[in-house]
Amino acid sequence: MTDQPLSLAERAAEVLTTADGRAKTALSRRHAAAWFASRTGEGPEIPVGTASPPLHPARPQEPELLNPRDVPKRKPGSEAGRIALLHAVAHIELNAVDLHWDIIARFSHVPMPLGFFDDWVKAADEESKHFNLMCDCLEALGSHYGALPAHAGMWRAAEDTADDLMGRLAVVPMVLEARGLDVTPGMIGIFRKANLNQAVEALELIYAEEVSHVAYGSKWFNFLCGRDNLDPKEEFHALVRKYFRGALKPPFNEEKRADAGLPPDFYWPLADQVKPLPGW
Repeated sequence: MTDQPLSLAERAAEVLTTADGRAKTALSRRHAAAWFASRTGEGPEIPVGTASPPLHPARPQEPELLNPRDVPKRKPGSEAGRIALLHAVAHIELNAVDLHWDIIARFSHVPMPLGFFDDWVKAADEESKHFNLMCDCLEALGSHYGALPAHAGMWRAAEDTADDLMGRLAVVPMVLEARGLDVTPGMIGIFRKANLNQAVEALELIYAEEVSHVAYGSKWFNFLCGRDNLDPKEEFHALVRKYFRGALKPPFNEEKRADAGLPPDFYWPLADQVKPLPGW
């Protein structure tokens, strides 16, 4: 009698309880490959299953996590500033790995098409790749992930929406990740000006792939609204006002947001109605 393979939800929880960033992302990529092999019939069948994910993912001892107001500000025109910027992106990507596995583990009991799980496994796999690219860039500059303090508030959205799948979709991919579409072109410009081609290539890849992650959020948010006969725009506005503590700060990358299924009337009405939170 052969052992049954771990369910997808159990694999998600395993990633969430792995502390080291490189180990977490390696495990994430192995589980993603196994899931897609299962989906194409090239590997053992993996059920979605259920799991009990931790409220907070395991984290390495470093970086030190600070209140967003206390994270030192560095000028991006200096080498120290560019290292700090890469470190901040690495931290965001590691949180994104956990966020995408968490939506699988935490909401696996919600009846959803298998495509929902395909999308978030693919997103988690890509975020794992992004984290490692940022780590490689940091190491090429003589630094590493954990060398600087980081933003402690990034998991707050997951805690606030732990019991609300629509709230999670609204706040994480459709607000936080959409913000990445707004700011990444400027970051690419900083590294291009400094002739740091490795960082430019990594950020260009991240920029291209993040559009699909926002699109997954928009797609499944609209799916749930349709299933429950809700108006997507009104529901999005209500959920962002309920859960999001930061600011929807223009300028917005309207072209890429549109590519991801976010029309302007979703986010512009919220832009001046939320108090800013330092760090976003």
